[in-house]
Amino acid sequence: MLREAQGEPAIRPFREADRAAVTALWRRCGLVVPYNDPDADIDLAAGRENSDILVGLLDRERIVASAMVGHDGHRGWLYYVAVDPDHRRRGFARAIVGACEDWLRARGIRKAHLLIRETNTQVRTVYEALGWREAPRIMMERWL
Repeated sequence: MLREAQGEPAIRPFREADRAAVTALWRRCGLVVPYNDPDADIDLAAGRENSDILVGLLDRERIVASAMVGHDGHRGWLYYVAVDPDHRRRGFARAIVGACEDWLRARGIRKAHLLIRETNTQVRTVYEALGWREAPRIMMERWL
């Protein structure tokens, strides 16, 4: 799967050789927090039956976007959606999110979710422009 359109990055599944660039991108975008180990998250998600990581490549080599995508058999989820700050406002978010949506559709998943930390207010308008909307839900958690 190498999806590329005029003016958009080529999008393909994560490869192990991408690890350093992907984790650096996540850190640069402020997506890594002390309680999430990005390497452990990659190990859990990359290339699995129900999950993967997609990367967007500029000139087919430099990673400028990425997203982790997965599903539980009913709902799809997007995590670590990132676009290099130097390459924003060029449609790369639309491309990587669209690739995740296509990945989910190809597996028969009809609904997708993502979470935005309250401190990450700038991305809300990005997702709204891509057709996502806030869902009135209460999210609960428990550390195991």
